[in-house]
Amino acid sequence: MIAVGEQAPDFTLRNQDGEKVSLADFRGRKVMLVFYPGDFSPVCGDQLSIYQEVKPEIEEKGVELIGVSVDSFFAHKAFQEKLGIDTVLLSDFEPKGEVARAYDSYVEKMGFANRTLVLVDEDGKVAWTYESPNPGEFPGANVIFDALS
Repeated sequence: MIAVGEQAPDFTLRNQDGEKVSLADFRGRKVMLVFYPGDFSPVCGDQLSIYQEVKPEIEEKGVELIGVSVDSFFAHKAFQEKLGIDTVLLSDFEPKGEVARAYDSYVEKMGFANRTLVLVDEDGKVAWTYESPNPGEFPGANVIFDALS
């Protein structure tokens, strides 16, 4: 997992609408990157739905929540609509998992990212990280709030 204090690797990925989004676009703001295995799995759906419920409280703390998985942006759009969420979802699709690898979240033998949270501060440095013990367990919202307090 990427170390606290490191410069967060910049990236440019497509969001659920096919628009290019770079980490640099958020300079001056805090960002919580939520790496997750994939769209349409029950655990991922639960994780992002719970985060959506508390998203206003996260934003009140000045943090933008951004999901990242290896799915295509087309799948992200359908997943976002199915869940009824407005969280930005970024496609780490091609080259597959390149950003997850840069953040040391990619699980090579599985072909997707682990459930990893990375808080990037206003200056683009890693301020906090969390990695689930395995891809089947997602960090609850309390983990995010503990990091932000």
